[in-house]
Amino acid sequence: MLKVLVIPEDFRNDQYILRPLFRRLFRSLKRNAKVEVLMDPLLGGVGEALNAERLAEVVKQYAMVDLFILCVDRDGVAARHQRLAAIEQEFGNPARRFLAESAWEEIETWVLAGISLPDDWHWADVRSEVHVKETYFDPLAQQRGVADGPGRGRKSLGEEASRNIGAIRQKCREDFDRLAERIGLTA
Repeated sequence: MLKVLVIPEDFRNDQYILRPLFRRLFRSLKRNAKVEVLMDPLLGGVGEALNAERLAEVVKQYAMVDLFILCVDRDGVAARHQRLAAIEQEFGNPARRFLAESAWEEIETWVLAGISLPDDWHWADVRSEVHVKETYFDPLAQQRGVADGPGRGRKSLGEEASRNIGAIRQKCREDFDRLAERIGLTA
């Protein structure tokens, strides 16, 4: 069984999205994998998640992991992929794969791609919004009555979205689908 550790920039909310999405993704890829989300240490933000010293600590602490997947928000920083490519090269090797991806623009976008949106919302607007959490995700969680739940609605909506991995891959080709293809080739 492949041991996979997904590294979020802050697990406190991100775990509720990344855990169900990646567990379903690996099932859809027909890969026998145990998928966990990093909860120790708490990275506490994108700066920590992109810090080589902090990542080295994580890789050392979880030496038995076969595949690390670093997921951060792009936050409108188009050049972030260059830093992620450098991280992949620094921490990956033939025995231990390390993939890194930035969600356009926030990982909540992947959830919104997998669930039904209000009729007056247009996917192109959601996809191009830098502040997806504040503009779309939080209002939808309120509208659905899940904003007071775990992860401020991320658990409920993340699990719902995970049942539509195909839709997420189709709508998020530049990030989620690209990562899925790389995992399929890697795992």
